[in-house]
Amino acid sequence: MTDQLAITVDGHAIPLLGFGTWNLTPEDARRMVAEALRIGYRHIDTAWIYHNEAAVGDGIRDAIAAGHVTRDDIWLTTKIWVAHFDREGLLKQARESAASLGFTPDLLLLHWPKAEPAWEETLGALNEAKDLGLTRTIGLSNFPAAEFRRAQSLSKAKLVTNQVEYHPYLKLTKLLETARDLGSSITAWSPLAQGKIADDATLNAIGRAHGKTAGQVTLRWLIQQNVIAIPRTAKVSRAEENFDVFDFRLSSEEMDRIHALASPDGRLGDWLDKAFNWDEEWR
Repeated sequence: MTDQLAITVDGHAIPLLGFGTWNLTPEDARRMVAEALRIGYRHIDTAWIYHNEAAVGDGIRDAIAAGHVTRDDIWLTTKIWVAHFDREGLLKQARESAASLGFTPDLLLLHWPKAEPAWEETLGALNEAKDLGLTRTIGLSNFPAAEFRRAQSLSKAKLVTNQVEYHPYLKLTKLLETARDLGSSITAWSPLAQGKIADDATLNAIGRAHGKTAGQVTLRWLIQQNVIAIPRTAKVSRAEENFDVFDFRLSSEEMDRIHALASPDGRLGDWLDKAFNWDEEWR
């Protein structure tokens, strides 16, 4: 791994700034993963449902061939889709994902909580995938706090992260506290609020004080909370901009001003199963 900022969970150092590939075509995923690794990113995130795992693997191989990285430099995450939460389906997809990537992932996540099959079966299979060497670590994505705790209670291995939507317009106090209590972490998808932050007056004012953009301020805000951020872009220039966040620090007052931007209607992506509810942060 490189010397960039990382959070250590269960003995594993996870880079706090990663590169996301949601909604990237295979062509763009291959190109941008290779470029991201050239720029300095050392954390790559994908998922089976993104239909670009093979291209992500190709991009990693391109970067290795160019001499930018070795496999050991990279933290690679993928996700088990909800249709594969039975034991046989989960293990089958874990093998398929590793084969598509051409690498054993460092982290395998359950993509969304699902009421059926029984969680004992799903968490047992996820642990079995780890025991079989199909991933180095395991975790969750889009689990509310109570479900996060329940999943950990059913998991033999540490669930090293819970990947959820998080940005300045969304309050996540309960999940952050839960991650700390469990000795885990939070990973933020859509950390730039799908571009909404670009025109935010508060973020731009803070950025001017540091010679940075609103996006850079937002990513720094996340990193300073020890939250892993995985911004996604198809533009090399934007990927370079997003990575340029390690040479400044936000004050406590600036962090508070950004936290104050959150609102009850700040969530942008809601595909949570109706059997569950998001944490109520506004009572």
